[in-house]
Amino acid sequence: MKKLQKLFKGLQLLFKEPSLINLVIESDLAWKKQLQKKHNSLFSLPVIEIDELIPNFNETLNTFSFLGGGSMPTDILLLKGLARGIDNCSYFEIGTWRGESVVNVAETAKECYTLNLSKKEITALGLPQKYADLHGFFSKCNDNITHLFGNSLTFDYKNLNKKFDLIFIDGNHKYDFVKADTQNIFKHLVHKDTIVVWHDYAYTPELIRPEVLLGILDGIPSQFKNKIYQVSNSMCAIYTKQKLKTSDFDSIKTPTKKFEINVKSQKI
Repeated sequence: MKKLQKLFKGLQLLFKEPSLINLVIESDLAWKKQLQKKHNSLFSLPVIEIDELIPNFNETLNTFSFLGGGSMPTDILLLKGLARGIDNCSYFEIGTWRGESVVNVAETAKECYTLNLSKKEITALGLPQKYADLHGFFSKCNDNITHLFGNSLTFDYKNLNKKFDLIFIDGNHKYDFVKADTQNIFKHLVHKDTIVVWHDYAYTPELIRPEVLLGILDGIPSQFKNKIYQVSNSMCAIYTKQKLKTSDFDSIKTPTKKFEINVKSQKI
């Protein structure tokens, strides 16, 4: 279809259904254009290898559901391995869902805090009660996990009066939330050696999510922008002061390592 025909057809659709403009505005192409304009066409972060970030990388997932809406196994193993490498690690995350990430990190961290909308707030958004009830399914009975409730945009982080060693941002992945969560974390919860991990920076390890990247870049203090990376074999971005070898992002990556996986199912 010629460009003018596409434009005319698009205008017709928008006239009939104005809300479709949201799909245009929120498209990856639109976010890439903003990255191009605001951040000099920075469409991906430099990549650090997961087994260089965590030497002798060898972790086990003892709780994983293999259900939708969660993380890749390597995403959670990344967090667990990072926590293991920090003495008496104090961990904070935004976004609980079933609690798979935090319950695994709790095996190696001294203490864990997780922030999520309350059940009332979740159902007020029109989401099913069952969905609300499943939040914290795996983590709610763990003694070293503190569940906090509230909207990450308005939560009083300062009232925690605490800094954390490892922070995982995995809440709402819309631009405004990623930007605000990043700003709040760095303003209130970060100390000089804190490691921050963002989930869903990528749809897959080979496909970047530009809306989330823009939220990270616009939310992080400018002096830290040269210390954020993509972690290989994961959907995560990371802020770390470690000086590690980096490589350019590759959308069709040749494997440089393999992982051993042993799966055992247990009834709960």
